[in-house]
Amino acid sequence: MIINSYSGIFYINENKPQLQVIKCKAAIAWEAGKPLCIEEVEVAPPKAHEVRVQIVATSLCHTDALTIDPKFEDAPLPVILGHESAGIVESVGPGVTNFKPGDKVIPLYAPQCKKCKFCLSPLTNICEKLSRDKNPATDQELMADKTSRFTCKGKSIYHFLGISGFSQYTVVSDTNLAKIDDDANLQRVCLLGCGFSTGYGAAINNAKVTPGSTCAVFGLGSVGLSAIMGCKIAGASRIIAIDINSGKFPKAKALGATDCLNPRDQNKPIQKVITELTGGGVDFSLDCVGGSEVMRAAFECTTIGGGTCTLIGVAAGDKGLTITTPELILGRTINSTFFGGWKSVDSIPKLVADYKNKKFDLDTLVTHTLPLDKINEAYDLMNQGKSIRTVLIL
Repeated sequence: MIINSYSGIFYINENKPQLQVIKCKAAIAWEAGKPLCIEEVEVAPPKAHEVRVQIVATSLCHTDALTIDPKFEDAPLPVILGHESAGIVESVGPGVTNFKPGDKVIPLYAPQCKKCKFCLSPLTNICEKLSRDKNPATDQELMADKTSRFTCKGKSIYHFLGISGFSQYTVVSDTNLAKIDDDANLQRVCLLGCGFSTGYGAAINNAKVTPGSTCAVFGLGSVGLSAIMGCKIAGASRIIAIDINSGKFPKAKALGATDCLNPRDQNKPIQKVITELTGGGVDFSLDCVGGSEVMRAAFECTTIGGGTCTLIGVAAGDKGLTITTPELILGRTINSTFFGGWKSVDSIPKLVADYKNKKFDLDTLVTHTLPLDKINEAYDLMNQGKSIRTVLIL
């Protein structure tokens, strides 16, 4: 009788391995507004159409902070956060045919079942497996059978976005997983799980930035910088980057921004500055911040007669944006994005290949690398505006 603690497989004999619970480290959010706690958790074996993944690297996203902000009332607690992750398949449950132990994978909060009417439509990347009556940021807090695969101190722990990347091992649905190349750098392609794919895709797939156009990107975090990359690759002639942290401007210019503006340095609303700077407004604006004030500025800085405003960012306690009919009848359009418009399972392997072929640069988005034990330091760096993306090594 052999026990393999790394794989979680308990061999009764060589022909009939039985999967067992794995004990590992995870960062748990027990309370809103409080630091995360490193705990030992038990990760149950995968059930039908589930995959247990060893997480190798995960990056910290603002959504991981938004969800435990006291202003965000819908968050289920306690929870294991983390949703920009990459890892290796440890084991698979019954019915899983597309993955095997040892495969490199990226877990996805945007499922793609490839069977529902949405997955079969070329017009959307939404999948019917997403709940229709809940906020995507708090959806998928349990597996399909409405139970958790995580336990800590005898208490069931919620999943997060179907991923929970702040755990050394996690269990995800096989429709929330993309197989990637064996030589992929997991410490970089983990960013494709959310931030980069969202910003880059919003410019290309949702805004549909055109060659020679003018663009304004609000917010220069990972999503905003990725949107700048998307605007540049789409052929925009002028890309105006806006942020209240001027320290981010050199990186924005290195990635393609032609102008950088700090609203706090202006003597008039930033939308008026942009409108005057461009002789009537930009063709495309992308709000990567959220909040009614920034959304309003992003909308108003677009040109009449065809300007498009794409909303990406979400802010805690946001009161929303009110748009009147007269503001739209002269030709402005407002839209939004979910996971950058990508069909997740199909698109992520292609984006990994594009990164390997140097079509875009993920390396410049990673400013810090820390072990999982230092996760609260990573939160501090993000909240203080000192990092773009911090990659946690598990």
